[in-house]
Amino acid sequence: MPVAVAHRDRVAVLTLDASRGLNVLSAEMLDELETRLDGVDVDPGVGAAVLTGAGARAFSAGADVAAMREMGPAEARALSAHGQRVAERLESLRVPVVAAINGVCVGGGCELALACDVRVCASTARIGLPEITLGIVPGWGGSQRLPRVVGVGLATEMILTGRPLDADAALRCGLVTHVHPPEELHERAVALAGELAARAPLALAAARELIRQAAGDTSAGLSHERDAFGLVFASEDTTEGVAAFLDKRPPRFEGR
Repeated sequence: MPVAVAHRDRVAVLTLDASRGLNVLSAEMLDELETRLDGVDVDPGVGAAVLTGAGARAFSAGADVAAMREMGPAEARALSAHGQRVAERLESLRVPVVAAINGVCVGGGCELALACDVRVCASTARIGLPEITLGIVPGWGGSQRLPRVVGVGLATEMILTGRPLDADAALRCGLVTHVHPPEELHERAVALAGELAARAPLALAAARELIRQAAGDTSAGLSHERDAFGLVFASEDTTEGVAAFLDKRPPRFEGR
């Protein structure tokens, strides 16, 4: 089962659990996550949720790069739309969501974490958007949500270099609010979600909506992101970047 759900009192814990790799987000896993979120949304017994990854190594290493090898612009734009839809579903959930980042959290994994209300991480976490190193751009909302969380300056550096942040750097810039020892992360995240679940539901919903309004509307930016994600797949550099990643070698970009 690519996304498991467990309940701890009024907290639903959703766990990304890929059968291979570092919880890579295949199309199947995205669909399963969306279905699980729909179930959480209509469950009156759930007051908050936690999103995490299976195992100790990764929250998620992002989208399935191997599936991108044969994509053209239209297929790439559809992939962007798919990931954006799931991230927006996560962001608009009836209850608040805590991302418990238990290791590698990059690309699409980082973009799902950014769609959560609060992010906490293990001291072993590495968080970032490395798409530029593959000759592509963030496609699941990262270009819009990361600047709102850490500021335009740091987000620009992270997106243009592709370098991830370690746990301490993520804490300093506000990308996460707490860093815990790996063995304590799960319980601490569930405890935080339980604290949120104990708050007045109507006030909690109103507060979350006000915070989203303060951050600004993302719809136009997400549309531009989908277009840009699709457009770069018409370039030779994207073909080279994806191939180099899968071949485990440095890419040779030519600017065409």
